[in-house]
Amino acid sequence: MKTLRIIAALAILTLALVPAGCGPTPKKDETKTAATGAGATSQLETILKRGTIKVGFDTFKPWAMKDKDGNYVGFEIDVARKIAEDMGVQVEFVPTKWSGIIPALLTGKFDVIIGGMTVTPQRNLKVNFSIPYEFSGMSIVADNTIAGGRTRLSDFDNPDTTIAVRLGTTAAEATKNFLPNAKKLFFDDESQTIQELLNGRVHALVASNPLPMTLAKEYADKLYLPLKDDFTREPISFAVRKGDLDYLNWLDNWVRVYMSKGWLQNRYHYWFFTHDWESQVQ
Repeated sequence: MKTLRIIAALAILTLALVPAGCGPTPKKDETKTAATGAGATSQLETILKRGTIKVGFDTFKPWAMKDKDGNYVGFEIDVARKIAEDMGVQVEFVPTKWSGIIPALLTGKFDVIIGGMTVTPQRNLKVNFSIPYEFSGMSIVADNTIAGGRTRLSDFDNPDTTIAVRLGTTAAEATKNFLPNAKKLFFDDESQTIQELLNGRVHALVASNPLPMTLAKEYADKLYLPLKDDFTREPISFAVRKGDLDYLNWLDNWVRVYMSKGWLQNRYHYWFFTHDWESQVQ
């Protein structure tokens, strides 16, 4: 009995020496979650303190392009300027090759991608997307001489047909899926795909509208549109780094506000369905 009393006394003493609140060591993931919650600084705060929002984009006509004076103009440029205005900051444009634009965002070279980026599951693994502020569709523009008479997408799906497409775009993905049997030439720049088509080295070019529609009108003696309608419809969103709900919330609500006011629809119509701006760039 004496031995049992001694063991019990030692157990009580041991419990008394344990500091209050001690428990299992938090898992690494739990610690990380807590740290990125209340303690993390939103990129939105960083932008406001800096006084500048850095926007990553690449040139796609008429999303973004240079005018005669070397300044950037286009639908995305209008959107970026309006976002900066509503934040009360300046905008800094950071032109970036499309194939490397997501890595550049992740390394902090800019704060947001505003560049006609289509949402895909693969991209969404790396970045967070806002709600869509526009939708885009893929189309095809073809050479009258070497591809004339074709009126269906399936007419281009054979090994004897060569398609020009821009590397790293959803147009490239759509071409692989819809035209698996065609020969595909991939280029870094949109201008290269256009040049290949105009020089007669490819049968057709796949890109998001209005580029095919614009090219068919501009070079009506050489090019034509085989299809009456786009063969895809894809959401276009802002892309930001993961883990910043405040920043993403602001961008989502910005889209909701300017969709409800008709501003986004107005600017999209101006750049995609009128030719009023062409004198700025030609």
